[in-house]
Amino acid sequence: MLVSLFFLTLFFHEALGVSRRFLVHTVLEERKAIPHGWNKRGLSDSSAFDKKSLTLPLRINLRQDNIHRAEKLLLDVSSPKSKNFGKHYTPNEVVDLFAPAEDSVAAVMDWLMDAGFKGIYSKVKGAVIVDLSVADAEDLLHTKYHVYDHDTGRPHVACSSYSVPQAVREHVDFITPTLHFDVALGKRGPTHVVEDGVAKNVDHACLPRGTLPVFAPQPVGNRKNSYGIVEYTPQSYIPSDLDVFAKNFTRDAVGYRPKLDSIDGGVLVSSPPEFSVNSESNLDLQYAIGLTYPLDITLYQVGDPVAQASFNNFLDGIDASYCTYEGGNDLTQDGKYPDPSGYNHPEDCGKFKPTNVISTSYGYNEADLTPFYEIRQCNEYMKLGLMGTTVIYSSGDYGVAGNGGKCINPTTGNYSTGPDGTKFNPSFPGTCPWVTSVGATQINPGSTVHDPEGACEQTIYSGGGFSNVFAIPDYQKEAVGEYFKNHKPTYTSAQYNNSMTTRGYPDISANGANYLVALGGVFYKIFGTSASAPTVGAIISLLNDARIFARKKPIGFLNPYDNCEALNDITSGGNQGCGTPGFTAVPGWDPVTGLGTPSYPRLLAVFLSLP
Repeated sequence: MLVSLFFLTLFFHEALGVSRRFLVHTVLEERKAIPHGWNKRGLSDSSAFDKKSLTLPLRINLRQDNIHRAEKLLLDVSSPKSKNFGKHYTPNEVVDLFAPAEDSVAAVMDWLMDAGFKGIYSKVKGAVIVDLSVADAEDLLHTKYHVYDHDTGRPHVACSSYSVPQAVREHVDFITPTLHFDVALGKRGPTHVVEDGVAKNVDHACLPRGTLPVFAPQPVGNRKNSYGIVEYTPQSYIPSDLDVFAKNFTRDAVGYRPKLDSIDGGVLVSSPPEFSVNSESNLDLQYAIGLTYPLDITLYQVGDPVAQASFNNFLDGIDASYCTYEGGNDLTQDGKYPDPSGYNHPEDCGKFKPTNVISTSYGYNEADLTPFYEIRQCNEYMKLGLMGTTVIYSSGDYGVAGNGGKCINPTTGNYSTGPDGTKFNPSFPGTCPWVTSVGATQINPGSTVHDPEGACEQTIYSGGGFSNVFAIPDYQKEAVGEYFKNHKPTYTSAQYNNSMTTRGYPDISANGANYLVALGGVFYKIFGTSASAPTVGAIISLLNDARIFARKKPIGFLNPYDNCEALNDITSGGNQGCGTPGFTAVPGWDPVTGLGTPSYPRLLAVFLSLP
C-alpha cells in the first residue's frame, strides 16, 4: 500500500509538471531558540499578516566555487614566508574566482522553474533572486513564516526551519529571509565610563575599549594609504570634540576632519551630546586621528537614523559583489533602501572603495545569527583580505560571556544572565578566521608603562574563547595546539567548545583601560576593546604608510602567526564570565589576549624587510 501511494504521489506531481528529482526535501537550516530581544506574536496578534499579499525578496545564495581553496589562496598573498606576499587580487579577479559553478546555477533555476517561478541569477552577487508571496515561499521551502517583534519595535518575518530538495542542497549556502535575526546595529548592553572618579553605567552600542599611544616616526601621510573607521547611525562623532582632543594631544590635527563616506544616508547626530550616541565614534576617531595624523582617515557612516543598518549594508557599500538584488537587502533584517522616511534613494552598492585598514568596534554574538549566514559573511572578509585590506574587529568586553554579559543556558539554548547561564557565548565577527580579533590589556595597578601589562580586568574583561561555528584555521593550529598541550582549561564541553578543532580568539590585544575621550567638551575615562581595535588599526596604518613610502604594497590580511617575536606576550590576568574565572593569560597564544600586544618598532623592522 505504501508503495502504491508513493507512485501515486509521483504520478500526481509529474502530471503537474514537477520533476521527480525535486520531490524529496531536506532541512537546510533550523533554529531551536528565538534570539534574545525577539518575541513571537500570538495567532490573535497576527491576523493582519496576509501571507498571500506580503512579498518576500527571496535570495538563494549559491555555494561559491573554489571556497575550499580560500585559506590557501589568502595565506599565499598574506604570509610573510610566501614568495607571493603582497601580491593581492583585483576585485574582478575575486568575483571570477568565487563565482558559483554553472551546475549550481542550473540546479536552482530548474528547481524554481519546476515550481512555477522565474528566478534571476546574478554572477556578481552569487545568488538567484525571486520575489514570492509569503504563502508561495512557505510552499517552496516547506516551512511556516511568523511575525516576530524586537525590543526596539522592529517587526520581523521569519521561520524556525526551512527545507530544499536534496538535489539542490549541495548547491545552496543559505536562503533569506528565513530564520536569520540580523537586527540593525544600535544600542547594546551597558558599558562603563568613569566621570570624576565615579563609574557610570552607560547604555551604549558596544561602547569603549582601548590602548596606549604609539610613539612612532612621523607618518608621511601618503595619499595611497588610508585608514577606515566604521560607525552605524545613530552613533556618530561630534566635530568640535575632535578639536578638544587634538588641542591636548595632537595640536597639528586641530581642524582636521575625516573623509565622510555616507553609506545609505549615514549622517552625523551630534546635538545634544549623548553617551549612547556619540561616545563610540568620538573614541574611535579621536584615537585614530591622534595616532596617525596626517594619514587620511575615512569614516564609513552607515545607515540613516530611521532604517539604520547592519554589517551587510556596510559590505554592500564597499563591495558590489556582496550587494543584494536591485538594492534590496532582506527587508526583515537589514536597513532597506529607499527609505521613504529617511534616505529615499537606492541602496549604495559598491559606491565606496575599501581602505587599506578597516576597524569596527561593533559586534553580535555567534548565537544571534545562524552558522551558514555567519560563514557566508565571514567569506566576504576573506575576499577583502585577498584584495589587500586588513579587517579588524573588537573581541568584546564581557570576557567569555556575550554582549551585555549574556551567557547561554546549555539545556534550552536561550540567553541568561542568571545561574543557569553557564555556557560561554563567543562573539561574531570576532570568531571569523579572516578578521583580526583584538582583545584588551591594561597597565596593572601599581605598575608603569615600562612594566609588563596584564589582561584587562578594570571595569571590562577581554572577550575571548573558542568558536562554535568556525573551524580552526591552519595559521593558528600550532599556537592553539601549544596552548591546549600546556595549559588546557578544566571546563567541560557543556561550557565551551573544547574539541580543540575550532577557531580561537582574539588574535592580538592592546590596552583597553583608562582612555581619555572628549565628549561635549568634557573628558571622560572609557574602557573596552572598542579602543583596542582602532588603536591596533592605527598601528597597522602606520606600518602601511612606511611600506608604501618604500614603494611596497599594504600588508593586507594580518593574521598569519609568523612574527610572534614582534609582539609583547601577556602572561597574567583573565576574562571571567558565565559564573567562572574564564580563561587565563599564559605564555604564548591564549584565549584572553591572543599573541599579545604589537610592538611598533619590531613590527616595522619585520614588514620593511618583506617585499
